Amino acid sequence: MANSANTTSQTPTSPSSSSSGGGRTRISEDAFLKRYRTEVAASASSCLSTFTAFPLDSVKTRMQAYKFNSFIDCIQQTYQHEGMKGFWRGSLAPLASVTLVRTVSFSIYSNSKDFYGSILQKAFGPNVITAPKDVKSGSLPKAGDALRWALSGATAGAAITAIACPFEFTKLSAQIEFLMARSRTASMDEPSGTRVKYDAKGTAQAARYIIKARGYRGLYSGFHLHFARDTLGTAIYFTIYETAKQFLASSNTEAGPLAIASAGALCGLTSWVLIYPVDSLKSIYQRDILTHKPGTPIKRRPFKFFNRRMYRGLGVSMTRSAMLNAVFFSSYEYIRRKVDES
Repeated sequence: MANSANTTSQTPTSPSSSSSGGGRTRISEDAFLKRYRTEVAASASSCLSTFTAFPLDSVKTRMQAYKFNSFIDCIQQTYQHEGMKGFWRGSLAPLASVTLVRTVSFSIYSNSKDFYGSILQKAFGPNVITAPKDVKSGSLPKAGDALRWALSGATAGAAITAIACPFEFTKLSAQIEFLMARSRTASMDEPSGTRVKYDAKGTAQAARYIIKARGYRGLYSGFHLHFARDTLGTAIYFTIYETAKQFLASSNTEAGPLAIASAGALCGLTSWVLIYPVDSLKSIYQRDILTHKPGTPIKRRPFKFFNRRMYRGLGVSMTRSAMLNAVFFSSYEYIRRKVDES
């Protein structure tokens, strides 16, 4: 009986202690999520949007680097020779890289807004930037706000190039590897010089092949074009999104799901249309790198902004970008809001 009484008297202390420990853990998790809500939302949303839109990205890259009769022809040939897996060929690298790049990009962008906002206010006065509490839904932003978003976006885009370039080059290699192995597929602009045999390989094997053939620096082939594309593109991207989200929001309320999805689609469309020739030139340059032996001179290709060839696959890219960014920002803003409410 004594033992039973002692057991009974000790029973209440155990759940209390456990509850206390669980409570501290819960508070710690909530604090972590709220502190890093931007990074958490960006990484989760990136995985979802990238996997959803990847088939269109694959078709876009193929049409940029090789010649097809049409969008439908590219889809048919890919399915006929590679099956459904062909549309997700090379998806491993983007799922890893885009998640990392988006997380870093949004973190840098968020911090840069405060940095550039402070600089602009010191230079032009406190009213050059709109305070969050003074933002009017359904209105266009001030010029100072747009400049702050553009500078912050350009900073984020320039910074992430060092991370993204190796992944994107590997992705492109995996996406077009089957086309390079098929001699009967005509190149959009057949590179001059001696072609090398290119055996089909996956994402990891493609990376190892590039490193073996060209060293680790080979993963940064086309870095200058990638840097130009991401710096300009990300500046446009964030400026359009912030502007559209504010303008499309209902009066005196925060932007709703439709406004967020529309702003996301619009920023993706606009940024890709404006920087698409640079992206095409990057794809062609990197394809030439892959199809030439190391040390072989590669033909310099002049940049022609209004050349029709540079816009091949633009329709696919616009569709992909609109879908990807509508999904991404809808998920991103939803997760951020739920974390704030928790």
